[in-house]
This record gives sequence, C-alpha cells and structure tokens, in this order.
Amino acid sequence: MNSVAFIFIMKRIRHYIFLRDVAWLAIAAFGGPQVHIALFIDMFVKKRGYLTEKEFMELNALCQILPGPTSTQTIVALGFKIGGPQLAYLTLLIWALPAVITMTILGITISYFNNQSLSLDFLRFVQPLAVGLVCYAAFRITKMVVNTRTGVLLLIISTVCAFVFRSPFVFPLVVVFGGLVTALSRFKDQDKEEPEPLKIEWANFFLYVSVMLVIGIGILIIGIKNTPLWVRLFENFYRNGSFIFGGGQVLIPVLFTEFVEFKGYLTEQEFLSGFGLGQCVPGPVFSFVSFIGAISMRGAGVGGEIWGAFVAAAGIFLPGTFLIFFVIRFWEQLKKYRIVKASLEGIHAASSGLVIAAGLLLLTPIIRPEHGAQDINTILLNLSLVVGAFLVLTFTKIKPPWIILTGLLAGILL
Repeated sequence: MNSVAFIFIMKRIRHYIFLRDVAWLAIAAFGGPQVHIALFIDMFVKKRGYLTEKEFMELNALCQILPGPTSTQTIVALGFKIGGPQLAYLTLLIWALPAVITMTILGITISYFNNQSLSLDFLRFVQPLAVGLVCYAAFRITKMVVNTRTGVLLLIISTVCAFVFRSPFVFPLVVVFGGLVTALSRFKDQDKEEPEPLKIEWANFFLYVSVMLVIGIGILIIGIKNTPLWVRLFENFYRNGSFIFGGGQVLIPVLFTEFVEFKGYLTEQEFLSGFGLGQCVPGPVFSFVSFIGAISMRGAGVGGEIWGAFVAAAGIFLPGTFLIFFVIRFWEQLKKYRIVKASLEGIHAASSGLVIAAGLLLLTPIIRPEHGAQDINTILLNLSLVVGAFLVLTFTKIKPPWIILTGLLAGILL
C-alpha cells in the first residue's frame, strides 16, 4: 500500500469515527444548546482531540455571531474543518434527522387526535411545565450574558418590543439593533489585534441570498393566496432561520407569534403541547419546526404532513449552514476585528429579551380565564406548575425531559 492510499484510508476512518460520535450525540444530547456545547467539548476536544478548547470556543463564538441554530452550526462547522463541505452536510443530516423524525411523528399524532376529535387533556400538565422551562431558559441566559447597563437596557427594549408588537418582522430588527448599539459603542473596550486583509469566497453567500430571493420573488409574482402552502412554509422558516440569533429558545416567540397569533396554523394548546414534548427529544431544539410544519399541512393527509415537516426543517437549517460555510473560510481574519467582538454583547442581550418575551407570550394563554370563575382553580394550578418547574430546574439537577415526562404521566393517570 502506497502512502497516498494509506492517508486516504486513515481520513475515511477518521471521518467515520466522527460521524459515529455525531450519531451518538444526536440520540443522547438532551438539554438545548448550552448542554450541547459542553457535550461537544467532552467528545470532540477532550476525547478525540480534533482541536483545542480555545479553538473550539472561537468556533462557537463564530456561530453565535451568525443567525441560526448555534449548536447545530458549531457541530457542522467542526465537520467542515475536519472533512470539508461533504462531511459537513453529512454531519448536519445525522445530527438533525433523529430529532426531526421524532417531532414529525409527534406532529402527525397530535394532528390525528384533533382530526378525530380525541381529547388532548392528557397533555394539560405538559403545557404549563413547558412555559416553566422557557422561563428558566430566560433566567439562565440572561444571567450568563447580560452584565452591563447597556445590556440591561437592550434586554428591556427587546422584551417590550417583542411582547407589545408581536410581529414576526420585529424580532430580527431588535437583534440587529442590539448588535449595532454595542458594536458602535463598545468596540474600543475590546482587545486590539492587528487584523489581516479578508479573503472572501462569495459562492455560499450568493447561494444563501439566491434561495431567499427566488422564493420571495416567486411568491410575490404568483400571489400569496395562489402559492402552495408548503412553499410558504419553506419561505417562513428560511426567513426565520436567517434572522434568529441565540439558539432554539429565541426561536419560540417568533414561531408563536407567526404561526399561532399571526397565521393561525396552530392553536395555542397544540403549540405548547408540541414544545413541551419537544423538551424530551435529544438533538437540536430547532427540530421543533418539523412539528409545526406537519400540523400546518394537516389538510393534505399524512403524506402532506411529512412533506410539511421536511420543508420546515430544510428551511430552518439551510440558512445557517450556508452562512457557516461562507464565513468559516475567513473567520481567522474576521475575529480580530474589535467591532465584530463588540457586537456579541448587544446580540446576546437582545436575544435574551426575546426569550423573556417568549415566557410572557406562552404564559398568557394558560392564565387567561375562558370559562368563568370556575376556571380560577385551573389558572392557579397552571401558575403553580410554571413556578414549580422553574424552581426544580434552578435548585436541583433534574433535567427538563424528566419534568415533562412526569407531567405527561400525571396527565395520563389523572
């Protein structure tokens, strides 16, 4: 065997081991992006030694600057560094597929229950518990990333804007505004490095923009009412995936506003039930969109629901993938610019405000009286479950899946 063939075989083995590790994490990584990052460090830095911890955290910082699912982009970027675009795409597929399939099945199941007029009362405890998880996520993220007066001010502004205006177009504007504020006002506080000239390859950026323009212009030409629902779903999720910073928790208020309040594709009960059940599913939090895509297409039969889940997942994951492929090639030069590092504070603060708004938005339907004074007991029970879930996560080591599974079991038994 010559040296070239040996090197080729060793690379193939290395890629296989990496994808096997990704597959294991896809079925074992519960807890959202914060937990995912810790697991990635244990597996790919400490155990496999693909890169140093400093290099990994810089890679993760890049993914925080870009819109899209942070933990998914991080593991895809790692695949890109190890084996190029081909391995990166396989990484995305293996990482996301188990969660997407699971959320699709849950969406079809909930849709079937509603179509058959079957009761969803067994999920009644899951919904307030899910709100408690969002409130805890808001508390934890805020505590981690908001530690200046500017950050607190941006947090308050983003929370108020997201809760008051409730338009899907407000969320990206709030995040961009937050990033601009700290980029312009705090860049002098960053350590100064001598940046190198940027060498940019534009192919993936043009691909990212082209998909958005083709879909958007196509809908405008055909007309929204004449455009098939699955095309509109893809456009919705591609747009959301292009403007969401900060991980899956930040996505929740955007989805609730657009698909429950704005378009009415889901009911409040369906949304909260799906989000709660999604906390029991390992892998990327963004896979929740498959649940929404499936239920949104319920009028097209099971085949249509599966197709809706697929286009939703493709729409939400593709923008971040295109962008990470674009930026990673010149990240070593870009990260030395102080204005880029300074923008992170504002992006994180605004994103934290969106998560707080998500808690408020999701809390509203479960404490709103609908059946007169008799409903007060239900409201008090829901509030108790929200507070209980928050306290359990704050003061114990019990993980979110066990909280949701306990609520599901209680709903079935009672």
